[in-house]
Amino acid sequence: MNKSILTNLIATAVLALGWGLQNELVMMVGLFALSGALTNWLAVHMLFEKVPGLVGSGVIPARFEEFKAAIKRLMMEQFFSQENIDRFVSGSSARSKMELAPVIEKVDFSPAFDKLIEVIMNSSFGGMLNMLGGVDALTPLKEPFISGMKESIVEITAKD
Repeated sequence: MNKSILTNLIATAVLALGWGLQNELVMMVGLFALSGALTNWLAVHMLFEKVPGLVGSGVIPARFEEFKAAIKRLMMEQFFSQENIDRFVSGSSARSKMELAPVIEKVDFSPAFDKLIEVIMNSSFGGMLNMLGGVDALTPLKEPFISGMKESIVEITAKD
């Protein structure tokens, strides 16, 4: 259902209820609500539709290009001014300097170590490493690798 019609029906119902109950206050509330709703409906209708004999009606379709240019100018001058863009860029860089160390400490780097082992074993070093014990020779390096990765990533994210 159209919101305008629904508003008008509710206002009319309040007006009728006030009249039927002989309650002047409720009747006046309904009357003012109905008159306001009808006035708004007429004003919006006149903005978009040309009504013969009424000066100023149909102004939006008649001046659509001017409205469009004015809205574009408003957006570009008010919202996308150089000052606002500079403020946004400087504000976003300040916001991006968050403390990532606690997050990085919780990250599990075991899959990264496993992929590194896989890459090494599939490379030309794999055969040589197999002579020295293969994957088992690199397993003791897992914890130093993980702590070193965490430390390096914390340092990288802390830089400007």
